[in-house]
Amino acid sequence: MTLIKTSLLNGIAVIIKILTLLGLNKILAIYVGPSGYAALGQFQNAVQMITTFASGAINTGVTKYTAEYYDDEERQHRVWRTSGTVALIGSLTTAVLVIAFNQPLAGWFLKDETLGSVFVWFAATLVLFVFNTLLLAILNGKKEIRRYVIANIAGSLFALVVTSIMAVQLGLYGALIALAIYQSLTFFVTLLLTYKAPWFKLGYLVGGIDKQAAKNLAKYTAMALTSAACVPLSHILIRNHLGETLGWDVAGYWEAMWRLSAAYLMLVTTTLSVYYLPKLSELQEAAAIKREIIQGYKIILPVAATCGLIIYLLRDFIIRMLFTADFAPMEALFAWQMVGDTLKIGSWILAYLMLGKAMVKLFIASEIIFSATFYGLTIILVKAIGLEGVALAHSLNYLMYWLLMAVFILKALNKQRI
Repeated sequence: MTLIKTSLLNGIAVIIKILTLLGLNKILAIYVGPSGYAALGQFQNAVQMITTFASGAINTGVTKYTAEYYDDEERQHRVWRTSGTVALIGSLTTAVLVIAFNQPLAGWFLKDETLGSVFVWFAATLVLFVFNTLLLAILNGKKEIRRYVIANIAGSLFALVVTSIMAVQLGLYGALIALAIYQSLTFFVTLLLTYKAPWFKLGYLVGGIDKQAAKNLAKYTAMALTSAACVPLSHILIRNHLGETLGWDVAGYWEAMWRLSAAYLMLVTTTLSVYYLPKLSELQEAAAIKREIIQGYKIILPVAATCGLIIYLLRDFIIRMLFTADFAPMEALFAWQMVGDTLKIGSWILAYLMLGKAMVKLFIASEIIFSATFYGLTIILVKAIGLEGVALAHSLNYLMYWLLMAVFILKALNKQRI
């Protein structure tokens, strides 16, 4: 499947996702406000961290080896059985721990122990949440783009319906519960889509752990656990810093800006995950990998830059349409955020090679270093220029990250170490 065809198919899901976000952002802006946005961001990062640990952090490896073993179904099945067994044990164990420590978790992430029941709701559906992401990883690796797109559309619609109802009825508490459970509801759609595929049986998801498959997946566990710990943690610390120094409404402005970036870049980032990761896993020759990277820079980077420019020019309209007048101060974030988003995509085109080729040491080092520098730059620049400093920190951080990727990835390619 070509990059352009994959982008078009993903575009359908992304357009629906963006349309649902248009309504969802407005509802959340009205019913939870800027400080509520900050709380939602904190909880979302908590969910990311917990689900990654619960799944054994192997979904990227599942996609990679499912794609790599495309002509060997028995090896694929060993990978799936191993990952399914790990996911089941991990999610059940984690669910028990989350329920046991729900109040301390709510106190640390949400600054309010009375919201501990939100974590109980999350724990109750954690197994479904984890298996939904596992099935999506399998569909991605099998290049079942149509099924993958339908599953993502279902997730978008569940998010819209569940979050809207809960936020309108229960405010912030309802929005948090919706965030905790909607992906678990999507599991049933994803399971049905996967079950109908001629190459899949439920028995392929359970049956024990294969030592070689576990060893291969462990490479990705180290990378995913690092990412699950560093990236969300840095965002939590940044929100805490903004909330404690500039106020929790300001932390909410940044969260709203970050969600907007994630939404408009979704076409690009989804294409990278769905097309680039399996493709780079298959390619063995350095020359072929370089051609794929160049194609990405010709197609993906200009799209990202153009989208960023359009978002910047329409920033006033976007704030009025997607949020409320209470979010007007977030306008100060747009310029540097859009620059940083373009730099992010430029760096990720190279960085995805680390995932595709399991370059563990480089990935772990870069995740730790640049999560720390993002937080450090934020502290320095927010003190110097206020709210705008967090967006400038985003840009400078990804500029440095891109330069690092260019040096190490291209060096490895030139020396045929890929």
